[in-house]
Amino acid sequence: MSRVAAAIDAARAEGRGAFIGYLPLGYPDLQTSIDAAVTLAESGADILELGPPYSDPVMDGTVIQEATVAALAGGFRMRDTFTAVREITARVDVPVLVMTYWNPVMQYGVDRYADELLAAGGAGLITPDITPDSAAEWVAASERTGLDRVFLAAPTSTDERLDMIARASTGFVYTVSTMGITGERAELDAAARALVGRLRSHGVEHACVGIGISTPEQVAGVVGYADGAIVGTALVRALRDGGIEGLAAEARALATGTARS
Repeated sequence: MSRVAAAIDAARAEGRGAFIGYLPLGYPDLQTSIDAAVTLAESGADILELGPPYSDPVMDGTVIQEATVAALAGGFRMRDTFTAVREITARVDVPVLVMTYWNPVMQYGVDRYADELLAAGGAGLITPDITPDSAAEWVAASERTGLDRVFLAAPTSTDERLDMIARASTGFVYTVSTMGITGERAELDAAARALVGRLRSHGVEHACVGIGISTPEQVAGVVGYADGAIVGTALVRALRDGGIEGLAAEARALATGTARS
């Protein structure tokens, strides 16, 4: 049983959607990023999404890009990912997904990466820049280790591609709310609701919506039709501006939006 799916089901049993919180690893330094992730879990996140910094973060908005640059400048290394996951999972019982671009995984070695993530207590990978038809090596490694593989679906995805994503994904399908990079938006694209409906028709049981969600009200709107809401930029900004205490306050506020009427 997927630990990620189980966390979403547990939230559903409590009458709410899942709150998935993103933070970059290594920002503002490695230990603070570990403490921040633990705080996020203790402040209401059902699932943690942690992003190792990458030199070409094509999907990330300005706030997350700035944090990535700072983490790399601070000396973050690939092996620090597994150190962080190991310490976080030792301190909190919340599934940890690593959101990573594919090139670093390939450079590290897909099987080696999967084995070390599993040994560290990680739950799986979110892979924004690789599609299931190009991910045979990762699919095989995840089936061998039991790690979840979370692929992205976009409003522009064809029905054929959605079917492929539905069959290949475990844990949940990352449902992109709107086209473009991450960041806050005043209004979420209505296409997200339609996309979740399309995914349901392809048999997807767990669909969580991300990109552009930044307020409790937006979280509430999303969990009215999806299984969870993914928040990143608002949390990174809170950590940047208010430290661990600011992050905790922001996370608690966002978590209030998960209750379903």
